[in-house]
Amino acid sequence: MLLVKKLTIQEKIGFLVNGSHGVSRLGIPKYEWWAEALHGVSFYGSATRFANPVPAATSFPQVILTAASFNESLFEIIGKVVSTEARAMYNVGLTGLTFWSPNVNIYRDPRWGRGQETPGEDPLLSSKYAVAYVRGLQQRDDGDKNRLKVAACCKHYTAYDLDNWKGFQRYSFNAVVTQQDLEDTFQPPFKSCVVDGNVASVMCSYNQVNGRPTCGGFDLLAGVIRGEWKLDGYIVSDCDSLKEMFYSQHYTKTPEETAALAIQSGLDLNCGFFLTDSTQAAIDRRLLNKKDINRAISNNIATLMRLGFFDGDPSKQLYGNLGPEDVCTPANQELAREAARQGTVLLKNTEGSLPLSPAGIKSLAVIGPNANVTHTMIGNYEGIPCKYTTPLQGLTASVATVYHPGCDSVACGNVQVEEAKEIATSSDAVVLVMGSDQSIESEALDRIDITLPGHQSLLIFEVANVSKGPLILVIMSGGGMDIQFAKDNPKISGILWVGFPGEAGGAAIADIIFGYHNPSGRLPMTWYPQSYVEKVPMTNMKMRPDPATEYPGRTYRFYTGDTVFSFGEGLSYSRFDHHLVRAPKLVSVPLEEGHVCLLSACESIDALEQTCKNLAFDIHLRVKNTGKMSGGHVVFLFSSPPDVHNAPRKHLLGFQKVHLTPQAEKLVRFDVDVCKHLSLVDEKGNRKVALGEHILRVGSLTHSLNVRI
Repeated sequence: MLLVKKLTIQEKIGFLVNGSHGVSRLGIPKYEWWAEALHGVSFYGSATRFANPVPAATSFPQVILTAASFNESLFEIIGKVVSTEARAMYNVGLTGLTFWSPNVNIYRDPRWGRGQETPGEDPLLSSKYAVAYVRGLQQRDDGDKNRLKVAACCKHYTAYDLDNWKGFQRYSFNAVVTQQDLEDTFQPPFKSCVVDGNVASVMCSYNQVNGRPTCGGFDLLAGVIRGEWKLDGYIVSDCDSLKEMFYSQHYTKTPEETAALAIQSGLDLNCGFFLTDSTQAAIDRRLLNKKDINRAISNNIATLMRLGFFDGDPSKQLYGNLGPEDVCTPANQELAREAARQGTVLLKNTEGSLPLSPAGIKSLAVIGPNANVTHTMIGNYEGIPCKYTTPLQGLTASVATVYHPGCDSVACGNVQVEEAKEIATSSDAVVLVMGSDQSIESEALDRIDITLPGHQSLLIFEVANVSKGPLILVIMSGGGMDIQFAKDNPKISGILWVGFPGEAGGAAIADIIFGYHNPSGRLPMTWYPQSYVEKVPMTNMKMRPDPATEYPGRTYRFYTGDTVFSFGEGLSYSRFDHHLVRAPKLVSVPLEEGHVCLLSACESIDALEQTCKNLAFDIHLRVKNTGKMSGGHVVFLFSSPPDVHNAPRKHLLGFQKVHLTPQAEKLVRFDVDVCKHLSLVDEKGNRKVALGEHILRVGSLTHSLNVRI
C-alpha cells in the first residue's frame, strides 16, 4: 500500500491505537475508532457526542429482546436504521464510522451481567442475528461490496462470558474450554460474522482461553480469524486488554514483549495507549519488525478506505445528504416500538386473562419499581433516546390508572406493601412491573442470585392476594429470573417478559396487554431455578453434563435439570397448528470406494466437502392460525441427533417467522444441508455427521429421519 510506504515509523505507530494521530504533512486527519452501536448510536466510546444539531438517536430494545423476536429481517432493518443515523451524525461531526458492535458472545450462564447485550444462548440464533445486524450496518444501498456504509465489529472473541463474580474478574479469568465446546458453542457466531456477514472487524476479549490471552493467541487470531475465516478487515483489542495482559495476567515479562506478542499474533489495533507506549521499544529490542507493523496498519487503513474516509468532503459521497432530519424520524421511532412488541414474550395467560379490554376496565393499578422508569428501559451501551414512553405512560394512554412504585428502588430494600395493596383492592385489574436494572445486572457486575431483587417477591405475593381482577406480572430484565412462585400462583393470571424494551417500551407493553398487538416473542435463553446457580460455579465453562459429578450442563442443548421457562417458550393470543407436508425418512450418504466406514461399522463420518456435495433436502410444513386474532408465529425446526460424541439433547436447525390472519395458512419450507445442519462436533473439535436416527421436531410434531451410508 503506497500510503504505508510514505509513513515514518512513529507515524505508523500512531495508526495502531484507537485515537489515531493523523499525519498533517500528508493531509491525513486524526481519527477516533471507538464508537458503539449495540442497539442504536451510543454515547459509549470516544468518537460520539450527542449535541446540537443531533441531541438524540433512536434507542431500540436491548439486543436480548430483539433476538426474542426470532425475526432475521427485523435484525437487519434495525441495523440499517442505526447505520443511517450514524452516517447522519458523522456528517455533522458527532461520531465516527467504525462501530464496535454487535456483541455475539453466547449467553452461557444466567448470572452474566452482559447477557442482555447478546442474542442469547443458542449458536444458530446468535449467528443469524450477527450476520443480519452486521449486514444492516455495513451494506451500502449502491450494492458495492468493496465499500462500507459503516464498519461493524463482532465481539468479544472468544469464550468471554464472565465479568465480575465472587472475586473472579474478566481481566484475569482463564476460561478452560474443551475443543468440542469451543467449536460447537463459542466459535460459530464469530465464524458466521466473518464468513457470512463479511464483518469489518473482530474484537479479542480480556480473558485467557486455556491459559493464553485471546489478544496474544496466534492460533486464534492469525490462524483462525485471518487464516481460516479470511477476515477482510482489522482485529482490535478490547479496551486496555493489552495492559491487563501484562499487569493482571502477568503473561509477559515486559510491556514491549506484550506489544510484540499481540501484533505478531494478528492484532491490528489497540483500544488504549499500550501500543503507543511500547511498540517502539519492541522494535528497538528487535522483537518486532517493520513488516509486522505494516501488516497491522495496512488492515486499519484499508478499512478506512472502504468507508470513504480519505475521499474528501463527506457531503459529496453516497450518504453525504444525510443530516439531523434523518435521525429520530417517526418511522425510526415506530420501528423501535415494533421491535419491542415483536420481542415481548408472553409466559403465562390463565384462562385467556390477556388481553385486557380497555372498555371493561375503569381503573388499572400500576405497581412496581420499574413501572415508571425511563433509562432502565434501554439497558447498557445506550445513547440518548429520542423520547421515552414509560410503562405507566403507555398503559395510561388506554385506561385510567393509579400508580405506586411499591419499592424505594429496584433493589426493593424498603417495600410499601400496604400502600400497594390499597390501590390494588380498589382497581379492576393490576399490572406489576418488576425486575432489574443496571445496578443488578450489567457490565462488570454479574449476579449471585437469579431471584427477584430484595422484597419484590413479597410485594407480588401480597398484592396478588388482595387483587379482585386480573393481575399481570411484567418482568423487565436482561436475564431470566426464578419466578416459579408466580408461575404457580393462580392469582397471577399473566406473565410477560419485556427485556429492556428500548425508548418505546412502555407503549409496546400496553400494545400487548390491551391486545393491540398479538405477542409472538420466544425466549432466547433458559430460565433456571435458583438451585441451579447455588450448585454450579460460574467459572465452570463445560457445556455438557457430567453425571459422575452431578453437573447438569448448560443451555437447552445440554442442560438436564428443571427449568422455570425453557428456551423457545412463549405464548400467543392465537393458536397455530403445524402439519408436516414433506420430509424424507431416509438420507443415504455416498462414500468413495475404499472408505473405512464401508469396511467396518462407524457411528459418524467426517463432514467433508466431498462427502456433502449436493447432500440436502427440503422440509415443508403447513402452518395455520386457528385463532381469532392476526399474529406472528415463530416456526422452530429442532433436531435430536443420535447419542454419539456427547451430542446435544436437541439443537436448533432453523427458524422462520410468519404472520397470519385468522384461519389463514402458509407453507413454510426449510432447506436442510446434511453436513451443515445435521452435523455435530466430536470430542476433538471436528465436525461429523452422526449415522442413525435423527428426530426432527416442529412444535408437537416429530419426524424420524435415518441417516446412513
